[in-house]
Amino acid sequence: MARRNPSLVAGGAIVAILALAAALGPLLVRNDPFAIDLTRVLAPPSRGHWLGCDGLGRDMLARVLWGARLSLSVSTTVVLFSLAAGGVIGGAAALAGGRVDSAVMRLVDVVLAFPGFLLAIALAAILGPGLVDLVVALTAMGWTGYARLVRGEVLSLREREYVEAARALGAPPGRLLLRHLLPGLAGPLAVQATFGVGGIIVAEAALSFLGLGARPPAPSWGNMLDAGRAFLLVAPHLTTAPGVAIAASVLGFNLLGDGLAQAMGRRG
Repeated sequence: MARRNPSLVAGGAIVAILALAAALGPLLVRNDPFAIDLTRVLAPPSRGHWLGCDGLGRDMLARVLWGARLSLSVSTTVVLFSLAAGGVIGGAAALAGGRVDSAVMRLVDVVLAFPGFLLAIALAAILGPGLVDLVVALTAMGWTGYARLVRGEVLSLREREYVEAARALGAPPGRLLLRHLLPGLAGPLAVQATFGVGGIIVAEAALSFLGLGARPPAPSWGNMLDAGRAFLLVAPHLTTAPGVAIAASVLGFNLLGDGLAQAMGRRG
């Protein structure tokens, strides 16, 4: 398996480590990510604080691990909501055809005409900072890709014999989509969703960096980068730790998506 699909193995290993760190890390690290210790302000990495301490003396390792939990929970939630919304809209448009399909795809084109990240910034600024508003803003940015993918696949799959047979037996459009078409979309959607998680991790970190995401003192990789940039020369570990975490996470999900695409004989 490793020789035939190294991307799948390497990406799966990185994602598994990330998931374990997010799930178990905060329980295993004794230091409180919220505890302020003014005697440890900007302390470098040491035996008691492996990644050092931040500008308020909080343990960086504990905060990076809590940030992993926040980043993964936000990114997976956004991808699931985007996939559900885009899948239903794209599938319904393809099954309806005609003017409905044309109107829906024009709406998709309008949304895609705006740069996705700028649209997310605008929505996050309007809604205000906070995790719920962040999920809404990122979902509004991400559903269009799934809608286009599902529409294209449904247009292809609806001509298959088993779909024609179900339609001839009187299956309503909703049942046709959920029972007969979506199972055939599982592979392409899994690939797109895997790549999507990596993209949302970057978007969430960027919005938090701009003050439009998680509110301090909640540990987010983005707001940790923002807080650490003021001490870039005297305490580079404040930006190195969350920066490496973001890069490793995106690399892992991209490798996993590429490996899944190769395994299914598709281009990533």
